[in-house]
Amino acid sequence: MDEIQSAVVAPRGRRRISLIWLIPLISILIGGWLVWDTYAKRGPKITIVFDQGEGLTAGQSQVKHRDVTLGTVTRVKLTKDMEHVVVTVQMTKDAAPLITERTRFWIVRPRFFAGSISGLSTLLSGPYIDLLPSHDGGKPATAFAGLEDPPVLQSAVPGRTFLLQAKQIGSVALGAPIFYRDLQVGQILGWDLGDMARDVTIHAFVRAPFDSYVHDGTRFWNASGLAVKLGADGVHVQIQSLDALLLGGIAFSTPDDAKAAPPSAPNRTFPLYTSEEDAQQASYQRKVSFVSYFSGSVAGLGPGSPVTFQGLKVGDVTSVGMTYDPKTNAILAPVHFEVEPQRIRNIDVAAERGPLQNVRMLVKRGMRAQIQSANLITGQSMIAMTIVPDAPPADIALDGTTIVFPTAPGALAGITTGASQILAKVNALPFDKMSASLTSLLTGLDKLTATMNSEAGPTLHSLPGITAGLKTSVAHLNTVLVSANTAYGTDSHFSRQLERLMSQLNEMAQSFRALADLLTSHPEALIRGRSNTGTGQ
Repeated sequence: MDEIQSAVVAPRGRRRISLIWLIPLISILIGGWLVWDTYAKRGPKITIVFDQGEGLTAGQSQVKHRDVTLGTVTRVKLTKDMEHVVVTVQMTKDAAPLITERTRFWIVRPRFFAGSISGLSTLLSGPYIDLLPSHDGGKPATAFAGLEDPPVLQSAVPGRTFLLQAKQIGSVALGAPIFYRDLQVGQILGWDLGDMARDVTIHAFVRAPFDSYVHDGTRFWNASGLAVKLGADGVHVQIQSLDALLLGGIAFSTPDDAKAAPPSAPNRTFPLYTSEEDAQQASYQRKVSFVSYFSGSVAGLGPGSPVTFQGLKVGDVTSVGMTYDPKTNAILAPVHFEVEPQRIRNIDVAAERGPLQNVRMLVKRGMRAQIQSANLITGQSMIAMTIVPDAPPADIALDGTTIVFPTAPGALAGITTGASQILAKVNALPFDKMSASLTSLLTGLDKLTATMNSEAGPTLHSLPGITAGLKTSVAHLNTVLVSANTAYGTDSHFSRQLERLMSQLNEMAQSFRALADLLTSHPEALIRGRSNTGTGQ
């Protein structure tokens, strides 16, 4: 009989969980943590409107500040009017405190701005959006208008902004440099129109510590481009810097007497002068107005022409015109000019007498206003206050508050007048009568020469006989001398006197012979005298 086998049922136990199920569980946990971390770090979602969205890509382009990522672009689309680009950005939680109504955004791309090249790193990484937070606070905001150009200056840079008033902006551009002692110490932030559009107000930022060198007496001037000056030692070309040549620039300095004052407060208004020379002249507060009436040419004079004394500048011409003088029935050229007495040191002693008294004293000493050439190449002229020797008496008058100053002919006019007078005298000479008299004189001399030749002929022929007679006389005298020496001796007084007589007679004979030879060869010598013909005669 077959053995019946029975199945034995084993008791139930616990089932083991497979480790493979841990993988999805961990993945779920990690995913959940990532989702929670993402939402925990998520900040506000904002929109920025730009004119152009060049290079921005959703999911790739980022928002950065100081190279720290603060957000990611999630969407780029056009506005309904197709005129602008709306960029949606998901900001991080760390960026939330920076997003206020005063925050500024712009797209960083390679560009030449404010004298330098920026954004070169975007050539590889692509454009991104940069932001500039405001440290002055502000309400939270989510909609912004983006800047097409980056702000010139970060607000985190310490310094002060000053306002410069000018008639015109000239060549000064946004981001133009500001110089102090040839060092770049700031930049131009921008400008706006002044009162009634009569001037322009330029916002100039000077960074610390150079802002402490700006006092209420500081002078600002336009340092754009290059300055060419023609002087006695040649041509000088001055360029403030390459940035100033390209973008324009502004420079400033402070006179010594203004440095004792405290530094100027922010937004202090200063005038902007057109040049450094104009800025230096602004320190001369006292000005005396003059007018001089010239009857001659005033060519080369105009507003800005210099007024000099002893070769040094003391003022400027303000205007040149024409007027009719009924007293002299002539047209005169009134030249108005201003003299700055503060250019002369220790002038305060004389200032106590007043300008009118001082000018009257100088006029009595012969001071006159004279037009002189300032530059022979350009033809420019100037007013020279010079002492004229033997100047005719003159006095001063007043035209309102303007002093009427006497004039003197210019140096060139004096030379021209003298030359004209000489030419007039030469033209007045009777050349016809002088020529006739000279012709008559020459004719008379010819007749006299002919007469002398005819009448002096016998005399000339007898001269050799006279010479021979003298020689015979000298021979007889020699005989007498020998006899005298025998009778009286060679050392007697008579002998010495007789010897002296013989010497004189011998010289006389030689002179007569030379005269005979000369008159024989040149009979005209009786009238004209002996001439040096180079032959020894």
